Amino acid sequence: MKIRFGFVSIATRLWEASPAKTVTFKRYCQLGKENGMQKLLEITKQNIANTKRVLYYNTAHQIELYRMSSSIVPLATHPDVNWDFVTPFKDEWKELGDWVKTNHLRISFHPNQFTLFTSPKPQITLNAVKDMEFHFKMLEAMGVQKQAVINIHVGGAYGDKESATFRFHENLRSLPQIVKQQMTLENDDKTYTTDETLAICQKERIPMVFDYHHHMVNIGVKAFQDLLPAMFSTWEHTQLVPKIHISSPKSEKEFRSHSDFVNLDFIMPLLQALKEYQHDVDFMIEAKMKDQAMLQLINDVAKIRGVKRISGGTVEWK
Repeated sequence: MKIRFGFVSIATRLWEASPAKTVTFKRYCQLGKENGMQKLLEITKQNIANTKRVLYYNTAHQIELYRMSSSIVPLATHPDVNWDFVTPFKDEWKELGDWVKTNHLRISFHPNQFTLFTSPKPQITLNAVKDMEFHFKMLEAMGVQKQAVINIHVGGAYGDKESATFRFHENLRSLPQIVKQQMTLENDDKTYTTDETLAICQKERIPMVFDYHHHMVNIGVKAFQDLLPAMFSTWEHTQLVPKIHISSPKSEKEFRSHSDFVNLDFIMPLLQALKEYQHDVDFMIEAKMKDQAMLQLINDVAKIRGVKRISGGTVEWK
């Protein structure tokens, strides 16, 4: 069994390398249309350049797994801006994609919690479709739209989970099939349990991303150990390795919050279950310290008896 490790958005060990610099709509309006557009171009160019720096950093450390920031392009989906963020940076997007493909990196996006398909309000669904299409356009601009995924949560229950789940299936029809094909769903820490999310994934033929921390906060009917085979089977048609989100609680009192680093003892039951199952997986680390937490965790895991570190970002456990 091989486990690859990755992290989210920002490489904390790089100086001034945030790929998520932004400008507010209010500031955009204050600058005026021409200067406001120039500001959007400047910030987007910087964010793409910083994304490239993080990709270089990852390759240098043999980290093959990376979640790109959803904030590379400021005001990309704002209805009163609606600007072309692809054409001005055609070469830059392609350069990112070429690096990803040449170095066999696995990238993904994770839109915010407002990108959901359970709302009774049509406008919320329209906004979700627009946001999913925006992320797909970035993948398309990089030329990696067939190998990367866009991960979201199911959404809210609005006081009636059964009705909300029905709306999810109905509202999802609004999403273009080409975008849906690159979509994954993740169990959350408040509403949709692992069991419930898995059932939706199976019905819609959508791969499921298992969040272990969320599962421990929002436990469903079945133990995660019993659900692993079914969760992994949702990935079979994609030819991609199943992905698991890894984090640990900040404290007993703040159990939902992510800690700076990952506590090995907290995730040990998951590691033991995976060892028994012997299925390759990818770990996306969601700790506050990003790359530092990822590198610390792979060091900790590599010390387990029987585990061998085979690269900067991968271990093998037979």
